Order: sequence, then structure tokens, then C-alpha cells
Amino acid sequence: MFVLTMNKAGLKKLGTVVLCGVVLTGTVLAVNHYMETDTAAVSAAESESTIDTIQDIAAWFSARGLDIDMTTTAVDEVKIPKKWDDDFKAFEEVVQQSGSGLKKYKGKAVEKWTAVVPARSDGTNTCQAVLLVYRKKPVGAYLLTKPSGEVTGLSDAAATAAPLTEAETANAELFGEGAQETAAVPEDEAALETALAVDEELLASAGAEPVE
Repeated sequence: MFVLTMNKAGLKKLGTVVLCGVVLTGTVLAVNHYMETDTAAVSAAESESTIDTIQDIAAWFSARGLDIDMTTTAVDEVKIPKKWDDDFKAFEEVVQQSGSGLKKYKGKAVEKWTAVVPARSDGTNTCQAVLLVYRKKPVGAYLLTKPSGEVTGLSDAAATAAPLTEAETANAELFGEGAQETAAVPEDEAALETALAVDEELLASAGAEPVE
């Protein structure tokens, strides 16, 4: 089992990146290793109290109905600006949908964890779950869609169904056609019963026994 624990020393090597515009940016340290765990996912309470490993990140988002691809996990250090323009104030409203905000952390450096959300990604767009962490405490989260740069709050995401993959779309169309065919069966059965009833009446009038 491989567990990534990014400590302060490791983060200092990345350098501090000033947060620009609405979307947090920075040089990303990618982690392309697959991690397996022999225990159950970290509980929501534990993930709230400590965010230190990839498993913690996965558990935090899983508790909110988002499954991430841990092999795509990356971590960076970014700095929350001291002065906010209108764009960043709007961004803060999106972040607050995660249950916390960034006002207390103006001018401070935070960890920015990102990972792909497969259920909300397709061949054209990639959806990333972003979790901001200060001293191992989650301070905000949002979804970032690339290449459009669209930022979505967790509450808005929860209220919006994830887009279907190409395979799911094909299956939906297939089962949709099947449903229409199935819906037509009762009408055919009703027509058949009517025809049999007429035949029985004709046989009875001719003095013949109806066929069981």
C-alpha cells in the first residue's frame, strides 16, 4: 500500500504560488501511483479533522457523493490574496457551498489538492475536485471543469446530475427503444384476447366446444 503524506518540507520545495483570478493556479506536483487500502474509507468526521493523505481527500469527497480517481491526485501550495476583487468575492461564494470559506485565510498559504472526478468527465471535458487545506484542515472546496475553466460549488453540483458517458447514453437509447416495444405488448395481448373471445362465440353458435 502506498500512501502519500505531503509535509511542510515537501511543500516548500514547490514554492508559494500567488492565487490569480477566480481559479486557483500553480505548478502541480502530480502523483501517478495507485493506492489501495485494506481498511474502510475514512469517516466524514475523521476527514474533517485531518487532511494529510490521498485517502483523506478521497474520503472527504466520497462523504459528499463525489468519487475521485486517486491516481490523478495532485497537490500544490497557493496563496490566498489579502485584497479581493469582485471576481474573487464571487469565487468565495462558490467555495462557501462546501460549508466553509476563505475569509479567515487572507494572505495565508494553503494546500490545493486536486483529483479527477470520472463520473463528471467525458472525452471533451475533465472535471476536477479541488480541496483547499490549511494546517490539515479543509477550508474550502469546489469543482473545476477543464478546458472551459468553469467553477461549480458543491451544492450546485449535488443538484445537477452528472453527464452520461457515451456508453451510458447508448444504453439509455437502447433500453428506451426496448421500453417502447414492451409498452406495446399489453395492447397486443388485449387484441389477442378479443379475437379468442370472438372465436369462442362463433364456435359456440356452431355447436362446437371451445378450444382451451
